[in-house]
Amino acid sequence: MDGVAHGKFLAGKRLVIFGCGYVGAAVAKQAVAQGLEVTALTRNQAKADALKADGVAQVIVADLTRDDWHGRIAGGADLVLNCVSSGGGGLEDYRRNYLEGMNSVVTWLRGTRAVSAVVYTSSTSVYPQDGGVRVDESATTGGTERAEVLLATEHTLLAAEDAAVTRVVLRLAGIYGPGRHHLLEQVRSGEAAGRAESHLNLAYREDIAAAVWAAWRAPAGARVYNVADDGAATKGEVVAWLAARLGVGLPRFTGVPAGGRRAVTPDRIIANDRLKSELGWRPGCPTFRDGYEKILSL
Repeated sequence: MDGVAHGKFLAGKRLVIFGCGYVGAAVAKQAVAQGLEVTALTRNQAKADALKADGVAQVIVADLTRDDWHGRIAGGADLVLNCVSSGGGGLEDYRRNYLEGMNSVVTWLRGTRAVSAVVYTSSTSVYPQDGGVRVDESATTGGTERAEVLLATEHTLLAAEDAAVTRVVLRLAGIYGPGRHHLLEQVRSGEAAGRAESHLNLAYREDIAAAVWAAWRAPAGARVYNVADDGAATKGEVVAWLAARLGVGLPRFTGVPAGGRRAVTPDRIIANDRLKSELGWRPGCPTFRDGYEKILSL
């Protein structure tokens, strides 16, 4: 079931979104279109203005890690989405924005006592596996300081039985979609980060949004799902296809991380079977070809 169908089912409910960036803003826009009462919290005034333009009823500009915003969201909520980002800083920013932010959200949730379902968008970077193995939600996690922060953030929500009936963590693969063209820019420049032989796990923005809607309908309890497409393509395959589609030469691979990243993403295939079997989710863009064709047609 897609976001539109879920929106019709949930019309009239109150939704609170923390961190209305690339994914959160898309979900907010869908929710407004389907008749939900939406409240959004962001620390960025420009994003706040854009959300208001999209019809979000209440937009709060505040620091999630503080508690002074709690009283500004009166009356609780039926549904909650926490999709904050790290802010692009170091480990302390990770800890502050993710873990401290979630601690503040859970404190607020416990005070409302009316929330039925909370979704948190985490990352498949919690998995350390390499060597092309297939990774599902039962796989070993951790291994880096950043992964441990993300896992602690997940646990804070999953363990909070008194905060919400349904608590779902969505571990997102590489996010792409309209306006997010990092790999396209690399191909055009003639130089691609990373290794050609490594698998590139992707999730199109609207497919992530559909997973969020599906997660709000999940049964009671604590659950974790991977969100990735069905592609399992190597970065070399993706880059070769893009180069041909763009009519440019094959770029060289640098073997080092893209700018701002600390390490090359490990080579693994993220499995999405649990999300499909338990919640009925299906990606609208099952392969990178489907997603990039949409991007290139815009």
